[in-house]
Amino acid sequence: MPITSATRAGRNARAGVLAGLAVGVAVGWNTANVGAVAAVSAEAYGVALAVVGLFTTALFVTHLATQVPGGRLVDRFGAHRVCILGATLIACGAAASMIAPAPALAIGARALTGVGTGLGFIAGTAYVRRSGGSAFSQGLYGGVGIGAAGAAIAIVPQLVAPLSWRAPYATALALAVVALVVLVAAPPDRSEAPVAVATPTTVVLDTGLYRLALLYSTTFGLALVLGNWIVELLETHVDGGEAGLIGGLILALGVLARPFGGWIVRSHGDHVRLAVGLSLVAGACGAGLLAVAGSVPVAVLGCLLLGVGGGVSFSPAFTGAALLRPDAPAAAVGFVNATAAATVLVCTPLVGLTFSLPGEGRLGFAVAALVWLAALALLPDRRALGSPR
Repeated sequence: MPITSATRAGRNARAGVLAGLAVGVAVGWNTANVGAVAAVSAEAYGVALAVVGLFTTALFVTHLATQVPGGRLVDRFGAHRVCILGATLIACGAAASMIAPAPALAIGARALTGVGTGLGFIAGTAYVRRSGGSAFSQGLYGGVGIGAAGAAIAIVPQLVAPLSWRAPYATALALAVVALVVLVAAPPDRSEAPVAVATPTTVVLDTGLYRLALLYSTTFGLALVLGNWIVELLETHVDGGEAGLIGGLILALGVLARPFGGWIVRSHGDHVRLAVGLSLVAGACGAGLLAVAGSVPVAVLGCLLLGVGGGVSFSPAFTGAALLRPDAPAAAVGFVNATAAATVLVCTPLVGLTFSLPGEGRLGFAVAALVWLAALALLPDRRALGSPR
């Protein structure tokens, strides 16, 4: 049976989406792999836990810094090439991290890994789109990324026995190599760069993107911030094991909510603004419930709502950003994602400070709930949220 052009195009699309998802897994894994064994790392490196925290901070700083420039690279040279570059840098950073348990080396290597995750993330989402992936595929890309972070938290501690302090980095190296193998077998993406590609400054100054940036910073950014402190908050009325399982629901629901948001954009675009608005209400209610939670059922419901609220907007925000700036779609997505990363860097320690105030952290969750509700007033219209109609 002869292979038609339609069949070949379908195969290329599936291969491109699969390769993009592989990059998403490699990126997501690195956001949580070191934190999953922080105590083991602190002992091996001979430092305090706060220093181990700098390993992840170094990654997020360079990840944030590469979002808009990385998007411009994608717009100029293609997502497939930048995906390969990002996965290669992740592999190099992971390999360098395994040389010796030296704090300075770890911070530098993690900064290099952050460049790779920054380029890989923005190129991966663009590659999925350029390969013919739908808005649902975009949501799936987001889902596997956050799912990989959750998997790292669960799997890396199990590998400490055979791999010791190198467990976070050895697994990151393996996933980066897998991504590279899949990418080499995948087709190059079709070019969508116009004759004159917009500069990063032009993208950053585009006020049309600001509402999308605020939306994504509120939903994903604040959800991740609260997720970092949820166990600490819940341990005041449940034991540590239960607190970890309950807090993990935020990430678990994100795995499902992100593809769901993409499905809404693809199949029910007329209702995407309503769906995103309801997700903001859900997130606000979730943060509010956690601020007053005194029992396990209330805490579980709060985490479920927060997970839904933090995930639905992923595909609408990214799809909308790419449509708003057809002259620089990847750079626009990078800007939106960069604002969320900045929110995580700034607000994580601020919420941590509220644990030294009356209420032991409840104030931080209550303020976050109010921010989620306030974001409703600046909710983008359905066209800006990627509605095809």
